[in-house]
Amino acid sequence: MFQYLIRRVLHSLLVVLGVSMIVFTLLYLTGDPAPLMLPMEATVQDIAEFRHRMGFDRPLYEQYFLFLSRVVHGDFGNSLRHGQPALQLVLDRLPATLELTLAALFISLLIAIPAGIISALKKDSVYDAGAMLMALTGQCMPSFWLGILLILIFAVGLRLLPASGRGGIDHLILPAITLGMATAAVKTRLLRSSLLEVLSKDYVRTARAKGLAEKVVLLRHALKNAAIPVVTVIGLQMGTLMGGAIITETVFAYPGMGLLAIQAIRNRDIPVVQAFVMVIAVVIILMNLLVDLFYTYLDPRVKYT
Repeated sequence: MFQYLIRRVLHSLLVVLGVSMIVFTLLYLTGDPAPLMLPMEATVQDIAEFRHRMGFDRPLYEQYFLFLSRVVHGDFGNSLRHGQPALQLVLDRLPATLELTLAALFISLLIAIPAGIISALKKDSVYDAGAMLMALTGQCMPSFWLGILLILIFAVGLRLLPASGRGGIDHLILPAITLGMATAAVKTRLLRSSLLEVLSKDYVRTARAKGLAEKVVLLRHALKNAAIPVVTVIGLQMGTLMGGAIITETVFAYPGMGLLAIQAIRNRDIPVVQAFVMVIAVVIILMNLLVDLFYTYLDPRVKYT
């Protein structure tokens, strides 16, 4: 296990290095970054001085190693709009985005687990058809459309929940449903198919033949093994949820990293965009590592060497 952890940490560092190259390259895709990072009214002399100060007149490999050394020390430069360290700005918004992402994950599991179980146990029934219709509908609905629909119904029409901002749980409900609905649909379909496969296994038939109650067979023997592919998808969906948070936070004016990133892109605030991408990459890598380690709990046959 320890060797596996060391190997995974080294692999993760390589992935972070690759992301840093992509982030650095993105800066140059639209040409000279200096005019992009300065106000429209900047003169040619201002641009030349800024280019020299930022090291943009050096060879590209020197600029990358300079960028990398600053990243290692957590220095992405100051935000061009706020005048504060870019990484600190992003980290200040990280708790809000994590809060929204975990709430969306909770909502998606709250929908997917009972729907997937009922659908598998009542295969080809009206319950199965209803759950699959819900899953298909959830996958087809764009999150921004669902978010606007929920605002119109619950905030504008019924006045039950706030339409924007961050505060208590009531501010979190509509954005979490919006973000979690699409991923709930995927997990519902996956849990149904996985549970159907597990229920046909010999050890499940043996458990039933021993006279165990159906609830015990389901919870102790079937559901735990059927959850393994779902856990895999949860790890992969953390990236989708955090990426989807950009749209959801914009629709609900939720003050997380996604809204900050949209504002940074609109204002050509390159240091904040770079810091945002690197932080998102690190968080997703850590989430996937935790999911891999969780496999050993779900399936003791999984051995990491």
